Parts: sequence; C-alpha cells; structure tokens
Amino acid sequence: MVDITYAPIAIDKLLASVTTPQCGAQVLFVGTTRQWTGATETLGLEYQAYEDMARDLLAQLESEARRRWPISEVAIVHRLGWVDIAQASVAVAVGAPHRDAAFSAARWLIDEIKTQVPIWKRESQPDDKPHWVHPA
Repeated sequence: MVDITYAPIAIDKLLASVTTPQCGAQVLFVGTTRQWTGATETLGLEYQAYEDMARDLLAQLESEARRRWPISEVAIVHRLGWVDIAQASVAVAVGAPHRDAAFSAARWLIDEIKTQVPIWKRESQPDDKPHWVHPA
C-alpha cells in the first residue's frame, strides 16, 4: 500500500496494516520534521511532488522490496503540504515473518524514497528565507 496525502499520517493505522498472523516482525520508520539542523532552526517544512510519478515510483519500490526480501506486508505514506515540527512527513512500515527481512526492507525503502521519488521539501526558517532541501 502506498499513499501520498495532505492529511496527518495515522501511524497507528499504518502499523496495524502490516500486522498480520504470519508476520512475527513489524518495523516502522517515521520521519518527522525536526526543529534544528545543526545551528539552523526550522519552523516547518512544505512538501511538493509530481504526484502521479511519485505514486508510481513508490509502488515500484514496494514491488522491488517484495522481490528482494521475504516480506509479507508493506505500507508507505508521504505527506505533502505544510508539516509542523515533530509531525510525521513520511512513514514506512514492513511486516515479515522475521525481523532481519523487515529491518532490511524498511531501511532500503526509506533510503530509495529519499533519492528516487520526486517529492521536494522547502524548509522555512526564522529569517523568512525558505529554501529547498535536497538529499545529500
């Protein structure tokens, strides 16, 4: 399951969606908006995307994770629009029979989402000079 939304991410529902009788492990990664990056304060983030392409790529990444690891369930949700400090921007949940596969797939998914999916974030700072942030 993949989703892109302007609404807050329902973390409990996301985790429940990968919790099944055959899954002995569930891994949940939640990326939140942090207030500080080093000495630079952030007031919030605004996410924009090429939505159709982003959905397609998220679905492709889900399929690839299923091919690479013996996982049973995958759920990926990314926010768009304004995201306040400490709110979830992205969440990846993986359910698998065993923890190694769940951890590996979840880590790979978030890393690939950050580098491949056309979702951009603009950081707002106290100096009123928002700037776009790109993955390193």
